[in-house]
Amino acid sequence: MSNEPPRTNAAEYTVSEISQAVKRTMEDTFGFVRVRGEVSKVARPGSGHVYFDLKDERAVLAAVAWKGTVGRWRFQPEQGLEVIVTGRMTTFPGQSKYQIVVDNVEPAGVGALMALIEERRKKLLAEGLFDPARKQELPYLPQVIGVITSPTGAVIRDILHRLDDRFPTHVMVWPVRVQGENCAPEVTAAIEGFNALPLDGPMPRPDLLIVARGGGSIEDLWGFNEESVVRAAAASNIPLISAVGHETDITLIDYAADKRAPTPTGAAEMAVPVRGELIAYVDDLGQRVRNAERRLIGGNRDRFRAVSAGLPRPAELLNQARQRQDLAAMRLTSGLVSLARAKRAGFDGIAPRLSRGALVRRLSADADRLGNAGERLAAGRGQHLRALRRELDSVGNRLLPVSLKHRIADRQDRLDRTAERLVPGFGRRLEKAASRLDAVGKLLDALSYKAVLERGFALVLDEDERLVRSASGVETGQPLAVRLADGDIQVRVENGDAPKRKPKKAPAKTSPKKPGPTGQESLF
Repeated sequence: MSNEPPRTNAAEYTVSEISQAVKRTMEDTFGFVRVRGEVSKVARPGSGHVYFDLKDERAVLAAVAWKGTVGRWRFQPEQGLEVIVTGRMTTFPGQSKYQIVVDNVEPAGVGALMALIEERRKKLLAEGLFDPARKQELPYLPQVIGVITSPTGAVIRDILHRLDDRFPTHVMVWPVRVQGENCAPEVTAAIEGFNALPLDGPMPRPDLLIVARGGGSIEDLWGFNEESVVRAAAASNIPLISAVGHETDITLIDYAADKRAPTPTGAAEMAVPVRGELIAYVDDLGQRVRNAERRLIGGNRDRFRAVSAGLPRPAELLNQARQRQDLAAMRLTSGLVSLARAKRAGFDGIAPRLSRGALVRRLSADADRLGNAGERLAAGRGQHLRALRRELDSVGNRLLPVSLKHRIADRQDRLDRTAERLVPGFGRRLEKAASRLDAVGKLLDALSYKAVLERGFALVLDEDERLVRSASGVETGQPLAVRLADGDIQVRVENGDAPKRKPKKAPAKTSPKKPGPTGQESLF
């Protein structure tokens, strides 16, 4: 019997051939499809592609969208949202699975978007982004207003026209796209950019921001429901007015803004007051101030008159002072006359003591006192000089040569007596030092190994002059030296217990060992 396998008419395919065949079949059959399902497992890697799953209650379909396609979408798929995707079916041979390549994504209905908005609103509300305590008051009359909107739409023209009618002011426009995929990033960047302007920089920082867009469907306004826009509006340090859509259109930025305007025109009306009304109001306040000033001045004038009526006349106040002056003048004249008489009487009493004889007598008495003081001064000076001379004589006697010789002789006697005591003491110290030196020498002789050798002992040294302490440490034929008291004897071992060793090189010649400080060589 033949061992060949049975032949069959079935064609054989390689793995790649069958995969390509399935891929062509799938793409030809489902070249264009619309699929409705719930989004799950959304992934956005760094390549820019988007991967997610579409599922219903019984099946899951993998979906992929390439980077160039994602950039054109007005709406981005999010977890849990029901959408309708348009694309073509294909296979991924590397994992043997099929998937849909998505060209467009749109929500399955307005209800799905509203549910997503409500879910996002509750999340941001729980974080406190909509807290009324966070909201700022709008400035009454802003000097610069920043408007974030499309520069080509009717919204910016309506805002500028309304501001010009009410109160012309400086307006800065940050152009953004207000619809589509790039709407949210550009609006977020505009809010953050205005807030980043320095207060004293070359470009003025706005006092108020207006985020504006005209009406539209929920899909058109979707960019203002993105988290990045809401968080930027809540974090803005500049007061912000939200004017997105018509009065019935509600977006999440309306909750985070400091004020919500029903229309862009309403935002302009909130931003500035009416200039004419403000001028009239200021004029009215000025007129009220002037009237109040007139009433205040009139009242003060009346009170001054009433007070001045109760005051006495100036003439009456001066009459009493004038009378007191007259009385003082009359008393002054008589007082001067009395004072002159008293002074003359006093002078008449002193005049006798100021005669020539009295002055001569007084000068004679002063001269006598001065002469007595001079005599006492001369006598005291002589006594002081005699005392100083006696003290000087006493000091000079001590400085005579005879006195100095006596002092030198006395010091010499003291020095001789000290020398006589020093010589015996020094001799005794020398005797003690010699005795200690003899004792140390005797101890050295007692500890020296040479004294041991003189008693009949010997030292056994090997060829390296190391001490042999045991018979097991030598081998047969090894030369040794036996050191006695009067010299060395060279011997050779006849039978040794140590194992054979390799012959060593002759030791290098070294200088003889020097004795230690005591003159004794080492035993080892």
